[in-house]
Amino acid sequence: MMYNFDEKYCLEAFERLIKVDSTTGQYEEIQSLTCKMLEELGFSYTVTHKGGVIADLGGEGNALVVTAHLDDIGLMVRKINADGTLNLCSVGGLYPFYCVTENVRVYTRDGRVYTGAVCRTPNSIHVTEEELRTALPDYRTNVCVVLDENVKTAADTRALGIETGDMIALEPRFTLANGYIKSRFVDDKACVAVVLTAMKALRDNNIKLNRKVYAYFAAYEEIGHGTTWLPEGVRDMLALDIAPTGPDQNSDEHKVSIFAKDSRFPYHWGMTNELRGAAIQAKVDYVMDIFTPHYGTDCDGSVLAGYDIRHAAIGPGTANSHGYERTHIDGLRNTFALLMAYMTL
Repeated sequence: MMYNFDEKYCLEAFERLIKVDSTTGQYEEIQSLTCKMLEELGFSYTVTHKGGVIADLGGEGNALVVTAHLDDIGLMVRKINADGTLNLCSVGGLYPFYCVTENVRVYTRDGRVYTGAVCRTPNSIHVTEEELRTALPDYRTNVCVVLDENVKTAADTRALGIETGDMIALEPRFTLANGYIKSRFVDDKACVAVVLTAMKALRDNNIKLNRKVYAYFAAYEEIGHGTTWLPEGVRDMLALDIAPTGPDQNSDEHKVSIFAKDSRFPYHWGMTNELRGAAIQAKVDYVMDIFTPHYGTDCDGSVLAGYDIRHAAIGPGTANSHGYERTHIDGLRNTFALLMAYMTL
């Protein structure tokens, strides 16, 4: 059976999610928003100690966990430089060349928020052309955050309450054009929006599931331990995450990818074949793909934690992974269609 994809709700949910800064470890506000959105949909949930949210979608026995993650890649203050700028380290896989010139928000431990921008140092092509043209961006030596404050020394910056270990979030810059979604953090808030849209479809169509299903909105996926704890009775785990496009990839922004393998190991043969069969039966526009050498999902963390589960992953084709990402509404629609087809087998 084909279920209606509520495109308006999905895009609105995505916009709500990306408006909340949630660099890995900074979970309180995004956890609270997720709980509110689940309450709006009428689903019960529990929260995990480290920041995740687990919703109960109904059904009995042979539990399936569907997971998508709430945390974003970002930056942290490594130290305060002598001139009051901020030396940086990455949180998750954020490379310097993907964030230079981006606007940011700096979150202090006592709740203050300051704005700034990621800059090269030196930073003027008119003054230091050779340095900018020949030196690769490097957090350790020539990339910093310049604050939108009148600071000239490290003492000036510390007087604002900023210190080593403060969190730095990048501006998402969401835009929609001709069906193409351009934004930071398509990975993975677009997939979170797809899961919420599927939950809305379950509610609106009064669907009774044939097995127990949980929706697990995880924190800490970007550093590898988002779902290293699972509810009791879980048999299968399905991760929704982006499917990076590239020269050697089958993934396409208009399609949903079924993951055959990532950089760690193959996904479960039987469960992956079930997804493929569900896609064919539901006439979903899908491809099979492999993601190496630098890719993994929360399924990997659960398997490595020792859980005896089958694991699989699907997601929309997405360009510019971990940068200013792009996908298409068709990719989200096909991801939704495959998720619904599999949950309602």
